[in-house]
Amino acid sequence: MSLSVENLCFQFPDVPVLRDITFDVPTGDFLSLLGPNGSGKSTLLRLIDHILIPESGTITLKGRLTSDYSRSELARLVAYVPQETMWVFGYTVFEVILMGRSPYVGRLGFENRDDIDRAREMMRVTDVAHLADKSITATSGGERQRAMIARALCQEPEILLLDEPNAHLDINHQVEIFQILKELNEQRNLTIISVSHDLNLAAAFTKRALLLSESKGEGAMIFAIGTPQEVLTASTIEQVYHTPVLVDQLPESSTVRISLAPQVSRTAPKERKD
Repeated sequence: MSLSVENLCFQFPDVPVLRDITFDVPTGDFLSLLGPNGSGKSTLLRLIDHILIPESGTITLKGRLTSDYSRSELARLVAYVPQETMWVFGYTVFEVILMGRSPYVGRLGFENRDDIDRAREMMRVTDVAHLADKSITATSGGERQRAMIARALCQEPEILLLDEPNAHLDINHQVEIFQILKELNEQRNLTIISVSHDLNLAAAFTKRALLLSESKGEGAMIFAIGTPQEVLTASTIEQVYHTPVLVDQLPESSTVRISLAPQVSRTAPKERKD
């Protein structure tokens, strides 16, 4: 197994977030973390990247506890792309992407020719080469997200963690980002774990889904894990999201499709005649 999470529990002061989380992620998997707002999806990503420390339980990577890795060692194996990145200084897109080479630079902190070549390759892969000299603060949401993915890929990770890579993007950019991720997963055998609120995108592009169910006051637990077809059923979605949906299958495809169930319309009460 590439990554193993066992009996993981985490809470912020007096606020339980995750409880008894156990799952494995094999090499080359593309896993979507799904669940309602507040169910701990983003927290789980930060725990995997050792940004947060669990209350109990273990996370092992390649048979070794992530807590035993140095920050530089872990950065060569796991790359994390947050939902939003705020930039104060107007670095160029190329400079931002080159920052991904920081786990490999020497003591003097200067990139060499190999680092520069790697950055340019990842710019080509994510289709941002034409933005090399543009300020990162002047890019669109879709351009910036592709640049952040390129920076993460410069770390040469074995696992890529993404916190809602399609957040704040229009449908064109959402599909574009997921197509890039799918190609990286299939062509480079890159393991990807992605938080998503879009069930249809998760069903269309990812190999497996892990669904967290919020339990107020106790911390979220895993409700279901498996292929999108196994996890994203009408019954499961209604139980977790408390919303009735219709689930069918796309024509000539095994991809499931989720849509809202017809809602019973509310009618205004009739006036009472005295």
